[in-house]
Amino acid sequence: MATTFDYSGKVAFVTGAGSGIGRSTALAFARAGAEVAIADIDAERLEETASLIAATGSKVQVLPTDVSDAAQVERAVMATVETFGRLDVAFNNAATFDPHATVDAVELEAWNRVIAVNLSGVFHCLKYQAAVMLAQGGGAIVNAGSVASEIASLGLTAYTASKHAVVGLTKKAALDYATRGIRVNAVLPGAIDTPMAAEFSGGTDEGRAAMVALEPMGRLGNPEEIADVVLWLGSDAASFVTGHAVAVDGGWLAR
Repeated sequence: MATTFDYSGKVAFVTGAGSGIGRSTALAFARAGAEVAIADIDAERLEETASLIAATGSKVQVLPTDVSDAAQVERAVMATVETFGRLDVAFNNAATFDPHATVDAVELEAWNRVIAVNLSGVFHCLKYQAAVMLAQGGGAIVNAGSVASEIASLGLTAYTASKHAVVGLTKKAALDYATRGIRVNAVLPGAIDTPMAAEFSGGTDEGRAAMVALEPMGRLGNPEEIADVVLWLGSDAASFVTGHAVAVDGGWLAR
């Protein structure tokens, strides 16, 4: 991690922590001194992340969770507080995407699943995290948007709709808690070198090259570059930043 933050004595909660941006951010919190609760629907990958965090010397709690299920999210947040005593910062990162299709061709099952994970999942997290943070007197929440929060994304109908909505939800929550000690922001990654991006590009060299071609900086971003911004948004260095969507996209949205 290029930037140094001090999260000693803090508790972080990260969803989608089994791989990619979520794993890198959970590790960044741990390296910065935080105790970390990690959630993901993929229990095997989650255990891999937990091993990496444990190797840093930080405490970690493993929480297999489907964020589309409100009851599972509530249990995960409450378990975090039961284990660590508090919740200081959360990164709501879990997401999925739908097959390329025009609106008329989108399968309802695909639409419902993407909205359930990417939008309702963020709402579920916000709902229970905010309740804890209100009771303890404050905290910081970062939601994962995307460049698709600002522009239509390459035929991904449900993904585009869900990521636009995440920014709206972020702004609403930020205003709800602006005078109550909780800051809520979003990070908007561009094309980042993750397993999800590889899946999106078809796992081919040609697909990867096409993604690189979309980036003005001429490369894919690293998950650690997103983690840096998430840790900044969650820190006191961003104490007057709330309701903001920060693009970390290599210039994608500047075109």
